[in-house]
Amino acid sequence: MIYLDFAAATPVDERVFKAMEPYFLSDFFNPSAPYLPAKRVKEAYEEAKNELAHAIGAKGADLVMTAGATESINLAMSVASGKILYLTTEHAAVRESARRFGLSFEEIAVDKTGLIDLSDLRAKLSGDVAMISVSAANNELGTIQPLSAIAEIVREEKQKRLARGDKTPLYLHSDASQAMSLIDINVRRLGVDLLTINSAKVYGPKGVGALYIAHGVDVKPLVFGGGQERGLRSGTENVPGVIGFAKAAVIAKEHINGNRKKYEKLGAILREELKKCAIEPVFLGNKKHSLTNFCTVSFPGIDAERLIYKLESREIYISTGAACAASKGEKSHVLTAIGLSDTEIAGSIRVTMGVLNDEEQIRTAAREIVEAVNEEAERTGLVGGQK
Repeated sequence: MIYLDFAAATPVDERVFKAMEPYFLSDFFNPSAPYLPAKRVKEAYEEAKNELAHAIGAKGADLVMTAGATESINLAMSVASGKILYLTTEHAAVRESARRFGLSFEEIAVDKTGLIDLSDLRAKLSGDVAMISVSAANNELGTIQPLSAIAEIVREEKQKRLARGDKTPLYLHSDASQAMSLIDINVRRLGVDLLTINSAKVYGPKGVGALYIAHGVDVKPLVFGGGQERGLRSGTENVPGVIGFAKAAVIAKEHINGNRKKYEKLGAILREELKKCAIEPVFLGNKKHSLTNFCTVSFPGIDAERLIYKLESREIYISTGAACAASKGEKSHVLTAIGLSDTEIAGSIRVTMGVLNDEEQIRTAAREIVEAVNEEAERTGLVGGQK
């Protein structure tokens, strides 16, 4: 098997699994119980939150643990008291929650590489905007957004509002789910008010996420009950999940530079090999500002769905984009937003590398992709991209 869909899911690191195991078996106690073993579990839980927070330059008290990135994003959107602006290429979790929590919403444009159009942001940043949501890195293209520059625009707008006596709050949220294992995330350096992180993307357990909340940001709970997580997310704490997430985040931070270099090398090999296709590949995303483990490419005229099935029969696993959208057979709103034609979108695949991959695997996968593309080109009568 050659797995190349790490943007969709990562395997749990063995060290992470080992750290979690006791909290399933021996240290299974409810952290809210009054006896000593339970109190020790509570201490371990809080220490894990501190470690996780430290990995993004925050404190444990700044985090609210959730059941994943989607819940974290919804919780973040609860602060909105007016219009929400979000990048047109944002994940469905951002788009849908913004449409439900915002009094109104508007999309911010991107260029053909998926990079935010800062002039469009400035033009749309009216006095009734309460929140801006921009992912740290896009989940289909890998394009990294200039969050510090966006934060500066937000800061300038806040100053203008204060100068005219306008107390309408304005918050900056970012979904850093894809970015955490390849970018050194620091909430203060980025200037965000709210940040979503996701265990499932950093070789931790699925179903665990967190929301960083800056001091003074008034988040409203979505789940009510026993008052856990400062009353912002009631329910018995997922102790093994949080222990695992913290361990995964620490490991990810320690290996950011090494992983980045590894994927730069593998990505260069992959792109060079894919140029051998009978149909000239169109590489998507931003060359200078992109996660190094991403290779999103279009073979115009080819049916990417058929391509994926062919590769699956050879035990090579890639995707056409976001797993949640691909499973519904929906056309990618991300690829539409960057101006691709229907033919280019239909022929697009996303290859995302991870810790399981090495040079031999990448060369083998590339060879199989080239062969499958050429077979499809021959079947459909395509020559040099023209039918």
